[in-house]
Amino acid sequence: MTATLERRTSTHLSPRLTASTAGRVLRQLRHDHRTIAMMLVLPSVLLGLLYLLWKDLPTLPGQPGIFDRVGLTMLGIFPFVVMFLVTSIAMLRERTSGTLERLLTTPLGRMDLLLGYGLAFGLAATLQALVTVTIATTVYGLDVTGSVWLVGLIAVVDAVLGVALGLLASAFARTEFQAVQFMPVIVLPQFFLCGLLVPVDQMAGWLQVISHLLPLTYAVEALQEVGRSATATTTMWVDIAVVGGAALLALALAAGTLRRRTN
Repeated sequence: MTATLERRTSTHLSPRLTASTAGRVLRQLRHDHRTIAMMLVLPSVLLGLLYLLWKDLPTLPGQPGIFDRVGLTMLGIFPFVVMFLVTSIAMLRERTSGTLERLLTTPLGRMDLLLGYGLAFGLAATLQALVTVTIATTVYGLDVTGSVWLVGLIAVVDAVLGVALGLLASAFARTEFQAVQFMPVIVLPQFFLCGLLVPVDQMAGWLQVISHLLPLTYAVEALQEVGRSATATTTMWVDIAVVGGAALLALALAAGTLRRRTN
């Protein structure tokens, strides 16, 4: 009987239960003003600091400004980092409060739970990306060669990747402090090797291999493609597919590591 319940909890998937979980998470977020500010305001504020730092720096004729080049890339990095932190901590609170354990004694399956969280925070990530991209292209005057909606799409997919990795990281943490400790393990290596600081093709061979295994590299490459080309390219769509696939893989791994009991 216990084994049957365990299998059902692990594999059962119900759209109704998934939607119910997403609704519960969104209601909680609505009352958490600090988290809302962190998701919707912080990326734009950080981008504004970069704008103030670089807006008056001289550039070579015919070359994009530093803010246009780096700021475009940060539109993918900031949502990724913020959503990773918010999601990992929020999921950990469910575990430490005992809510997660109670939920998993109901017909709610692991994938129902994780997909519900992914859907809720995915919607939040979409809103975050729309706000950040809109402010970047209007208030800060970010000049994008390609379509702005492609920038928004990549930012959303990258933020969803942060959500998925945050859910996965929360499975291995027991306190909020431990959840934050996963940031230098999961986020910083991707930031250093994504091609923003040094182009990937200029790295040492073994660093290039590692870089190509990290999903943030493909998000940065996709944004750079939008910055170079007026139309969508095949490389860009492949990059988006890789980032989306990495997010799905992280969700599947999170479901496999989700514990029924809180130790």
